[in-house]
Amino acid sequence: MQAAWYEHNGAAAQVLHVGEMETPEPGLNEVRVKIHTSGVNPSDVKSRRGRPLMWPRIIPHSDGAGVIDAVGKGVDHARIGERVWIWNGQWKRPFGTAAEYCVLPAEQAVHLPSKIDFATGACLGIPALTALQALRLLGPVGGKTLLITGAGSSVGYYASQFAKARGARVIGTASAAKAEHARSGGADFVVDYQNKDVAKVVKDLTKGKGVDGIIDMDLSSTARLIAEAVMAPHGTMVCYGSNQPTDIALNFLALLWNSYTLKFFLLYELKPEDRKATIAELTKALEDGGIRHSIGPRFLLRDIARAHEEVEAGRSVGNVVLDVG
Repeated sequence: MQAAWYEHNGAAAQVLHVGEMETPEPGLNEVRVKIHTSGVNPSDVKSRRGRPLMWPRIIPHSDGAGVIDAVGKGVDHARIGERVWIWNGQWKRPFGTAAEYCVLPAEQAVHLPSKIDFATGACLGIPALTALQALRLLGPVGGKTLLITGAGSSVGYYASQFAKARGARVIGTASAAKAEHARSGGADFVVDYQNKDVAKVVKDLTKGKGVDGIIDMDLSSTARLIAEAVMAPHGTMVCYGSNQPTDIALNFLALLWNSYTLKFFLLYELKPEDRKATIAELTKALEDGGIRHSIGPRFLLRDIARAHEEVEAGRSVGNVVLDVG
């Protein structure tokens, strides 16, 4: 099969290779998916760039979509021919979705409704499920005002839609280039974080009260907003990422006096009940057609290095996708 891989950390153009590898066979309780599309996420880029390699060779990417073409012992043969999307394709496993075939546990290949194309299927495992889990951790948001940082990002775009469907008012942050995209995802107001005082604008929009909750993509920049009381007392912030992964300063007095709650989660390690619930909700939304998707730049497998560079640049609107087969 054709596959992309790397054997060392480094710049995309220097370490990513495309060539022939042996086509894998499914084992016990596994399926083999003929990959049509592979999603490229920031976590894939960060792993290739600097996270220690746990195996001699890695086929990157955790998200993807395609058709099951073989099953291992313990899996119903009726699944052969099923259209599916994939989660955790390359998590605690060396070979992900940037290849013509991917073998993984059967539960990690989820039915893809016929009305949903493969490009969209490659954008569900990380962006959509992250958005849904963040909202699960916030609890009921009907009638509340939320701040969604990075509302023009892949996760933020989904989070805004799901929050609006739950009856929330959404204030999003986004660059000027992505502001319209954030609005199309449901944000009621978009703050240009590069040129505006986010805390001041949020306080003005909430008449000084602050937002009831925050869904945050970058704690390293949002930490300062906590000190500026951008969130109302007893508010909850749910964080799923940070551009600076260590030693982030938090204002203890602001946390204490306002009785703030901070929650963190790693999407790859959701509890089984959370994974089941988020997948069920996403499946219903896909079947009902009550969700919009945004596909950004698309590349062929042979151009995977360019796809990684596009994600690293942070300029694209919508999910970056590889067309594999």
